[in-house]
Amino acid sequence: MSVQAVPATSGDSAEGLSVPVRKRLLRLMLLSRALDERGMTLQRQGRIGFYVPVEGQEGAQVGCAAALEPEDWLCPGYRETAVALTRGVPLTLLLSQLYGGRTDLCLGRQMPNHFAFRQYRFVSTSSPIGTQIPHAVGLALAARLKGEKVVAVTFFGDGATSSNDFHSGLNFAGVYKAPVIFFCQNNQWAISLPRSKQTRSETLAQKAEAYGFPGVQVDGNDVGAVYAAVKEARARATAGGGPTLIEAVTYRMGPHTTSDDPRRYRSPEELALWKSRDPVERLKEALEKEHALSEEEFDQLLEGARAEVAAAIQEVEPLPPPDPLTLFDDTLSRRTPQLEEQRAAFLAEAPVSGRKE
Repeated sequence: MSVQAVPATSGDSAEGLSVPVRKRLLRLMLLSRALDERGMTLQRQGRIGFYVPVEGQEGAQVGCAAALEPEDWLCPGYRETAVALTRGVPLTLLLSQLYGGRTDLCLGRQMPNHFAFRQYRFVSTSSPIGTQIPHAVGLALAARLKGEKVVAVTFFGDGATSSNDFHSGLNFAGVYKAPVIFFCQNNQWAISLPRSKQTRSETLAQKAEAYGFPGVQVDGNDVGAVYAAVKEARARATAGGGPTLIEAVTYRMGPHTTSDDPRRYRSPEELALWKSRDPVERLKEALEKEHALSEEEFDQLLEGARAEVAAAIQEVEPLPPPDPLTLFDDTLSRRTPQLEEQRAAFLAEAPVSGRKE
């Protein structure tokens, strides 16, 4: 079994990526960061109820998602906003879910940041840690049975490697050589528990060896290195080679969620060290060294991303909430007599304008 250790370093690996491609990845990373800026502010202002920032992990998420094909399945955790943006999910759909408005595909039934986009093969997010891992294995095996040359990719953090679902998912995938990529974003903290207290293993990637398939550790703040590692893992999976565990070494610069205060458990020095490895700055500096990007062009990209987010907020925020009568839909293909009775009773007590009969 191969376990490749690649510590987080400075510089940028852009092998195989053209300048236009890297500029597109940079724009997506900036769009994710701009959404983070507003998402945190909107929650603090009481305009949305909850937000999960991505800041610091954009290189890992964008690099991974960009290396996949549109038909590949995505089984996210609750921090994969940049993955969704890279897959092509419109900002308005992401924001609709954060607001829980009438255009929210989840109809206000999910927590904010718990997205589901069937059109983009972005499977519904759930809060319990690691539950998406066996789901990805099942999707991968189902796709193989249907003769589809696709992979399923599941995203999780270092904390999830201690979950039961991590071990059962990897074991099942190893036994049946499922075409799945386990993408672990080792951001150093599972809420307030550091990586050092998560496991005695030298790397998280090496855990794949026990289940009979390769584990690769990659610099998660190097978007080019992540892209290359995922491309290789995908090619291997679609060729019948089975799963790969990728450990992307990165860092969560912000809080775990808007309910968290990271100042209580990590030092300013640690944060400063990882800010010096900022994936956005690294890609920017690499392009500047090649004279492929100017400071002015970077500023335009950043301001353009902020303008896109602002326009999407302006479009989504005024929308009304979902029709309350949708509470009686979707669970069953046809409403039962009992549901019809409950719906009629609800309607008699609380008439709803603009409803669908």
